[in-house]
Amino acid sequence: MKNISMGKADSAHAEVIRDVAARIERLPFSRWHLKARILIGTATFFDAFDALTIAQVLPVLRPLWKLSGPQVGFLISTGYLGQLVGALVAGMCAERFGRLPTMIGAICIMSVMSLACAFASDYETLLVFRTIQGLGLGAQVPIAAVYISEIAKAHKRGRFFILYECVFTFGLFASGLIGSFVVPHLGWQAMFFIGVLPIIIGVSLGFLLPESPRWLASRNRVADAQAAMARIESEIEASTGQKLAPPTEWVPADPRRSSWRDLVGPDYIRRTVVVWVIWFSTFLITYGLGTWLPTLYRSVFNLPLDTALRFGTIGSLMQLAGGLTAGFVIDRIGRRGLFMVALFGAAAALLSIWFVGLTSVPQFVVLSGIAYYFAGLSVLGIYLYTPEIYPTRARAIGTALGTAWLRLASMVGPLIVGFFVADGIGMVFLVFAAAAIIAGIVVSALAIETTNRSLEDISR
Repeated sequence: MKNISMGKADSAHAEVIRDVAARIERLPFSRWHLKARILIGTATFFDAFDALTIAQVLPVLRPLWKLSGPQVGFLISTGYLGQLVGALVAGMCAERFGRLPTMIGAICIMSVMSLACAFASDYETLLVFRTIQGLGLGAQVPIAAVYISEIAKAHKRGRFFILYECVFTFGLFASGLIGSFVVPHLGWQAMFFIGVLPIIIGVSLGFLLPESPRWLASRNRVADAQAAMARIESEIEASTGQKLAPPTEWVPADPRRSSWRDLVGPDYIRRTVVVWVIWFSTFLITYGLGTWLPTLYRSVFNLPLDTALRFGTIGSLMQLAGGLTAGFVIDRIGRRGLFMVALFGAAAALLSIWFVGLTSVPQFVVLSGIAYYFAGLSVLGIYLYTPEIYPTRARAIGTALGTAWLRLASMVGPLIVGFFVADGIGMVFLVFAAAAIIAGIVVSALAIETTNRSLEDISR
């Protein structure tokens, strides 16, 4: 009798999941989707801005506080240690308490601690504040990616998502651009004061957007899921002036509760290996170079501070160009094709830097910019791909664990550069190129294609 009862309960739960998914799949992209992308995208922009603020202030702090190369690398890396912990905690919180509460908490932490960093008076204090700020920085982006994925339908989801995620890359670029003017004229503290602004989004997000209907359905919160869908549908009908058609597309549904087997069991281990390798290799390159570029231009090429900061923004600009390119081509060439072009292209540029050496500023600007362009394809592609390959019940923790490899790479990359800076920086580019080549081989051998498939279909 118990088995029959449980069978009926599972069937009813599956029906709720199926209904919500079918209703989302028939929604046209609208002003409501634009509103969601703007609100969450603003917070994501400042996440990226705050993440690279340290790169903009280090050219000032290094001589001011007489910091050594390893101290600089450690200051950068401990911030990413906080982000690693934040990503792991956020994944568990988002699965249990929801996507929106987790994002709101993360935004508030990163904003408040940015204010604290502005008042740091020495290396040790900034080290502590930056590590705590990392908790919020690490938590916001993966859960935001999960939310945006869960409100998007299968058709052209890649373009929809990546054009949103471009705000992250734009935040990286803006951090360098703004820093090149703010730091020399207003002081390094001003960069951290700017990082307080996203708290405005944090305190208002819960009033402006509903919780993810897919997550609510996966938790069997039937009434809440229906209410969230009704709210979205009514706003879309109001903006388009047309009544929505009834949902007709059948999608599979799995009412099982989350388990670690969703990530490392036989059904998903291959997918997990692929995304972990892509996360680590891509961000080993982007953060390893990005956080050090202004300092390299200052110490290796002896450029003035404002010039070094402006040259440091070129990489972020090229990464943004790569992200925009990805948004327009990913639904045509597919996720696997995009990653292979990105990883092997970045490897070729990095090998070129290693081969020719750091002998010319224009040469280094061009080759590092090319490497950043190809890395930009992969940076935004992996934020899209990771939420796609896991079921709703494990999507947040799966994405958070993927970004944990990002944070690990973000700690390792700056440390590698820091230790090579005095003895032969050229070898760094060979190490980074090898990482990109290995990742490209893994993608070509193991990655699945997800283009234009519903999230429920992919997770079967």
